[in-house]
Amino acid sequence: MEQALEMMLKERFNKSIAEASKEEIYAALLYVTKEKMRGMKRNEGKKKLYYISAEFLIGKLLSNNLINFGLFEETREVLKKHGHDLTEIEEIEQEPSLGNGGLGRLAACFLDSIATLGLEGDGVGLNYHDGLFLQKFHDNKQQEEKNPWITSDCWLNKTDVSFEVPFKDFTLTSTMYDIDVPGYHSGCNRLHLFDLDTVDEAIIHDGIQFDKDDIRRNLTLFLYPDDSDEKGQLLRIYQQYFMVSNAAQLILKEAEEKGINLYHLHEHVCIQINDTHPTMVIPELIRLLTQRGFNIDTAVDVVRKTCAYTNHTILAEALEKWPVSYLEKVVPHLLPIIRELDARVRRDYHDERVYIIDKQDRVHMAHIDIHYGYAVNGVAALHTEILKESELKPFYDIYPAKFNNKTNGITFRRWLVHCNHELAEYLEELIGPAYMENADELEKLLSYKDDEKVLDQLIAIKKNAKRKLKDYLKMSQDVDIDENGIFDIQIKRLHEYKRQQMNALYAIYKYKEIKKGNLPKRPVTMIFGAKAAPAYTIAKDIIHLLLCLQQLIDNDPAVSPYLKLVMVENYNVTKAEKLIPACDISEQISLASKEASGTGNMKFMLNGAVTLGTEDGANVEIHQLVGDENIYVFGEKSENVIKLYETQGYCSADIYDNDPMVEELVDFIISKDLIRIGDPVNLGRLYKEIVSKDWFMTLLDVKDYIKTKEQMLEDYEDEKAWAKKMLVNIAKAGFFSSDRTIAEYNRDIWHL
Repeated sequence: MEQALEMMLKERFNKSIAEASKEEIYAALLYVTKEKMRGMKRNEGKKKLYYISAEFLIGKLLSNNLINFGLFEETREVLKKHGHDLTEIEEIEQEPSLGNGGLGRLAACFLDSIATLGLEGDGVGLNYHDGLFLQKFHDNKQQEEKNPWITSDCWLNKTDVSFEVPFKDFTLTSTMYDIDVPGYHSGCNRLHLFDLDTVDEAIIHDGIQFDKDDIRRNLTLFLYPDDSDEKGQLLRIYQQYFMVSNAAQLILKEAEEKGINLYHLHEHVCIQINDTHPTMVIPELIRLLTQRGFNIDTAVDVVRKTCAYTNHTILAEALEKWPVSYLEKVVPHLLPIIRELDARVRRDYHDERVYIIDKQDRVHMAHIDIHYGYAVNGVAALHTEILKESELKPFYDIYPAKFNNKTNGITFRRWLVHCNHELAEYLEELIGPAYMENADELEKLLSYKDDEKVLDQLIAIKKNAKRKLKDYLKMSQDVDIDENGIFDIQIKRLHEYKRQQMNALYAIYKYKEIKKGNLPKRPVTMIFGAKAAPAYTIAKDIIHLLLCLQQLIDNDPAVSPYLKLVMVENYNVTKAEKLIPACDISEQISLASKEASGTGNMKFMLNGAVTLGTEDGANVEIHQLVGDENIYVFGEKSENVIKLYETQGYCSADIYDNDPMVEELVDFIISKDLIRIGDPVNLGRLYKEIVSKDWFMTLLDVKDYIKTKEQMLEDYEDEKAWAKKMLVNIAKAGFFSSDRTIAEYNRDIWHL
């Protein structure tokens, strides 16, 4: 690496490693790595996977790529020898703004694992110029700004591949960009990102406002543009069709170049539809095959054997339904095919719950995926059971053999080796390096669970991670935290079902306790990181409450030495990599039955945090693996929650009216103390929402939550017992490797 880096710096900047700036070293490392990837063997097989997703939250790639090449340590040492620090060089890199939450991060982990397992499989998505948005806090509120990340020195490679994409009133010509995806000690795949050369960031104004009608200039500006009006919804349809038409044309182009008989496409190609955003690939492929001379029956049959669908949610609002009239305005050429697909369903089944086009003339995208794909999977054992037993039961009754579970996973290369280098090195010292490729090897740690020296070292590593986070927050947000305290962290999208509002009520409880003189044995640092969708009013109100509480606590000298609340600005992968190693209490507190899986829960567990969670998503499997004594479970069970929804048996006002403690906590949201700091409109609206609606049942679980968290703070004081919980969590995290998940997808669905 030293020689290659010296040569690149000499060639590009006429400098040595010692003389070069951080920016120059970053650029040189990027180009050395890119050259290395160009020379790598491509994974090949009889069958190729195309993983189509609206999001790929890939994070910074320099260190991840160096790890996968086996060059991370060597590069670190070379830079150190010449007076540079790889951690500081990494800070130069812009994080690609191509995803939002767990869906996109999962897709990124999957691409890493597909390449690592030597499978031929490429990602397909869109090249968003400004991604979701850059989050800033102003007057204790979220402000959205554009988040440009594409620079001359980045991982994108422009290709000469382009396609014509037809819309109702015009046709657009795409450009394909590639990002190489090297596997760990394996071959290389690619992430294909489609874009328009005419997209123009200059049309963005006043934060993230832009002309939603100007499709040629706005199509790939933002991920999930605000769809609270018709223009926003039409833009989403434009985006989704642009993505899948390019994907379908690429798939057929590559198949034809390989000489594949398209009548046997399914023997050579598998298309994984990641959530409902890429659903239109089904009618689009049928359209393109009929253009090539297929009759409709054969085209439908071929596509049905080629496409598989991953469901990521049971939230009805997240299962997309587009009005037929909107599709008419954007992709009228798909509607005859969609109507034909619906007619075939109606001919075979007389249950309107499974029709593609409903009585309101809306097209249900998930219904297309289930009828016209060959596999449907949920992403955690509980989630898949809920799909089969309630949310998608009419479909399960028709197609039981299509349904299967694939519990999500994470790549340990990024979420341990890269983000918690000290812990990774120590694990290698204890059990060897094999866990990097076979995560089940982590089980060997269990033989050390009574070894005081090992437990002491785990405590020391956690303390160092806390120190690093303390320094980072001081540098990035000028926030001071106490590394001797308990770090209680909730980082994920801001959504009512994830119940950051319940955690806020705990902060109010703790604040009041300290004011009464009931001091914790050590400081408690509550850390949040979350973005709220720009049009999601209540989510933004919750952020406002958290920021008001942060200010209130900071300015109260009687409380601030014992309690700290920190809202991390612009939470993203890079910040997650700093937060996760430092965590003691992993907050996984969604309403049972609402979180499909979660992957943050797995990252925290792998890094030695202990879960505080409901029996929801993959928490259920974490609980089974670590046992009762190494997780803290609270709250109503999923089957009871589902019954409450079915019978409309939950009333937050009843709990509020009949429980003085709950009333006191909720009333604090509109107390003089908070109104002085915050906006009475935002706080009043959130207060009313909790008292009169509380759709995700915060008040149902809040007292059990507080009691359980207080027990955790108590138990933390027995350092050795807590360290043992840490060790068991790390040892049992192996199941959640995305290598295992991908091996299961391949075994049961893809057959690559």
